Amino acid sequence: MLLCLRWFLWCTAVAALAAPPPHKVSDSEVARVQRSAILIDTHNDVTSNTVDGLDIGVRQSTGHTDLVRLREGGVGATFFAAFVDAKYVKTNQSAHRTLEMIDTIRHDIADRYPDGVRLALTAGDIAAAHRKRKFAALIGIEGGHAIEDSLRLLRDYYALGVRYMTLTHVNTNNWADSSGDIDDPAVVHHNGLTPFGRDVVREMNRLGMMADISHVADKTFWDVLEVSTAPPFASHSSCRAVSNIPRNMTDEMIVALAKKGGVVDVNFGCEFVSQKSADAGMPFMKRIMAAPGEAERNALLAEYRKATVRATLDDAVAHIDHIVKIAGIGAVGIGSDFDGVECTPIGLDDVSKYPNLTRALLERGYSPDDIRKIYGGNVLRVMRAVEAESARLRAAK
Repeated sequence: MLLCLRWFLWCTAVAALAAPPPHKVSDSEVARVQRSAILIDTHNDVTSNTVDGLDIGVRQSTGHTDLVRLREGGVGATFFAAFVDAKYVKTNQSAHRTLEMIDTIRHDIADRYPDGVRLALTAGDIAAAHRKRKFAALIGIEGGHAIEDSLRLLRDYYALGVRYMTLTHVNTNNWADSSGDIDDPAVVHHNGLTPFGRDVVREMNRLGMMADISHVADKTFWDVLEVSTAPPFASHSSCRAVSNIPRNMTDEMIVALAKKGGVVDVNFGCEFVSQKSADAGMPFMKRIMAAPGEAERNALLAEYRKATVRATLDDAVAHIDHIVKIAGIGAVGIGSDFDGVECTPIGLDDVSKYPNLTRALLERGYSPDDIRKIYGGNVLRVMRAVEAESARLRAAK
């Protein structure tokens, strides 16, 4: 027994000596990688504040996003969410709200700061803005009820610069099931996409608008993969195997999306990246969403903030690691959901903290080329594929 113990201790000591030292990453190395990448965040909700008058050009003491901190974080492009709350369906004002949200991106962000911001419509526009050291602002609609069941409105939104649409939000609409109410017996569900929902996806393919499967029910996801001839993507979702919430994607879904050429853009919300955070915070989420008024919602948010457990930078990196492990380096991107989530990880507090993520990825052995793919290269590839499929379909008519 004593000999065995000595042998074990000797082997442990030899292994420790043989193990490579932790990779020390210098500030200059982090800065080089940041400068060489076009960091594209595919989902940011600061627009819910700019539409009410927030000046994105000034450093803010609250929230996650402004142009000052975007520069500090090395962010090259952001898809700003034209988020349309489900409450607008009840008052038949979904299209009205959508136009307001599109306008805040065009007017309050791009037009207000033309020296530093460029409205981008294509992958080429993003690259051109990067060459001129400008920040590229893009538009993505969040919530398929925005089109009010009209392909004509969908085409109008594309003409105004919308380049993706999240097919549902937390609500099932008239043509696609959401993950947010799939267990609600009061909601009429469709078992995925309806025939009209399939037409929506086909028309998005023809236009060159990316189909975003974040928020959709699992069956809707599989229907989109079947119907779409262009790669869909998940603008702000993470891995269900790491944090088991309905908004995250199963391994089977992640692999299938990757095989279709799509990308999973990791959501940094605490519940999305940490099971501990999800277990503590998710019981409040449905109550917050269903709150009848602002006062009730704020009271529930205060309770949530006391109860929640903050995630960490390592929790977010674990989702990137998991996607790369099961689907490859080409399957992952960044879709922070900044200003759309109540809790962000320690170390990824806001848009200025991306250098912390760069350092963490380098320390884990990701190469600069890997990071360039994660930060924007993969999303640019999807955009180019969607643009090419649109050109093919239009030429075939």
